Amino acid sequence: MITVEKLVKEFGNFRAVDEVSFEVKEGEIFGILGPNGAGKTTLVMILATLLKPTKGKASVAGYDIVREASNVRKKIGIVFQETTLDLELTARENLDFHARLYGMEKKERGKRIAEVLELVGLSDNADTVVKKFSGGMKRRLEIARGLIHSPEVLFLDEPTLGLDAITRRKIWDYIAEARKDTTIVLNTNYIDEAERLCDRVAIMNRGKIIALEEPKKLINLAESVIILEGIGFEKLKDLLENYRYVLSGNALRIYTKEGNRILPEIISSAIKKGVEITSARIEKPTLEDVFIQITKKWAE
Repeated sequence: MITVEKLVKEFGNFRAVDEVSFEVKEGEIFGILGPNGAGKTTLVMILATLLKPTKGKASVAGYDIVREASNVRKKIGIVFQETTLDLELTARENLDFHARLYGMEKKERGKRIAEVLELVGLSDNADTVVKKFSGGMKRRLEIARGLIHSPEVLFLDEPTLGLDAITRRKIWDYIAEARKDTTIVLNTNYIDEAERLCDRVAIMNRGKIIALEEPKKLINLAESVIILEGIGFEKLKDLLENYRYVLSGNALRIYTKEGNRILPEIISSAIKKGVEITSARIEKPTLEDVFIQITKKWAE
């Protein structure tokens, strides 16, 4: 559904997007994860034909983003970081205006407006002026607006930015429902959001994609932490030289990708050497651990 080949965007001497290449499959939720300034929004703006690339090429829904930009726009929806709704219109009027821009007939507009309002839980607020909406309700309406013309691709640029935890989770539900008919590109700063929603995640930093994989496979790249509590860990000094570890008081933390394999060995060795262990556990890595480790390693 989306193909990107060595895409570059420069602003003067600053390269915001640096030789980026990837593909997005039809029906996929594809996440772009990275810190502020990583180039995520610039990349989305290029794919949505709102910025022209400096070099490279890309296609969305089978159309070249530069040569066939008008055709791309007909196939996509987009939800921006900032609210772009008309606050003086009702929810229904906002959707109707947007649908008219896409040339939808009156009967089709009415049917589709009802469908997307139901999808995002705003049917009871259809005729309420948007300036009376909460921040979460506005975001939900913007998602409805992005879906009104049944786009093949929906770009979501940090759709839950600034929302409370409960509202964020509701938005997640709407996004998951929307994927039934639409390929989604989700640009986010929230690691839990990417882990929860995305089929694949591209980690972006300083304009480059530095990792791209399914969340579970990315997590396997990070180290687990073996946490032991007890007395006498200094007796394990020779063994611990083989691992990266931190000994603080009565707690020993060992960082490894093979926690399940080496924990029994460490406990067995500790018992033989008279170390008293009161508790032992393994903390599995999260996508946040992967993100921190990969970005830190890449920056060194």
